[in-house]
Amino acid sequence: MSEPLIFHFDVDGDNFTSAGQASVTIKKDLRRLGLSSEIIRRVSIAMYEGEINMVIHAGGGVADVRVFEEYIEIVLTDRGPGISNIDQAMQEGFSTAPDAIRSLGFGAGMGLPNMKRYTDDMKIETVVGEGTTITMRVNLT
Repeated sequence: MSEPLIFHFDVDGDNFTSAGQASVTIKKDLRRLGLSSEIIRRVSIAMYEGEINMVIHAGGGVADVRVFEEYIEIVLTDRGPGISNIDQAMQEGFSTAPDAIRSLGFGAGMGLPNMKRYTDDMKIETVVGEGTTITMRVNLT
């Protein structure tokens, strides 16, 4: 495969019931490609955490998944408030989610740490007041 397979998803920031739909879809797509269950699990978890973060904090965004021969790249982009302190946001348990979101079982402060844990590389680019792009890579070898 010289050109990557590309999957694009719009993440609806107004609908918690559809949050996670992109990760469910990509899981099915990767299964059809014959990838290992471990790779599929890692990509699905990272995607789900990213989707939930976009819904909670940014009013939605877009997720692009590119499947290359040697790795899978996940790019999550939003136009939310940005992350003012990345080091703090990467600490397990730290959350800026409102109480209403926490009462639904979301916003426990594990999103970014889990995204990093289940990928081989993660880069966060953020501008306060403009949005955030998170690029993750899961190696296939």
